[in-house]
Amino acid sequence: MSFNIKFDKIIGWLVFFTGLIIIIYTLYSSYNIFTGQTKVPEFFQITKKEEIALPQKGETKDVQSQIEQAVGEQLKELIPADAITRMLNLAIWSMLAGLLIFGGSQISGLGIKLIKN
Repeated sequence: MSFNIKFDKIIGWLVFFTGLIIIIYTLYSSYNIFTGQTKVPEFFQITKKEEIALPQKGETKDVQSQIEQAVGEQLKELIPADAITRMLNLAIWSMLAGLLIFGGSQISGLGIKLIKN
């Protein structure tokens, strides 16, 4: 009977420390990502599209297409092309880190329950 109790406590401590390791590793990785020491995991990637405009004989661009082109160029200068994907990658990493921290706390909680019993 005492062997079973000692075994449960040993398993409880192992589970507790496993949960703590998950939490600490997640916090350390998040710190490195948000301080710029490591790159953000790329969940989203942007592919560059190259548009080839074929010149047409005798046709001039209408005003609407000129305005669309001007607005598009201004938006490219205002917001860099990879800024949106970078923000999405940071948001996804933050959600994943929150999930890992929550999971680590649940695992540690199970370890504490095994230690107490």
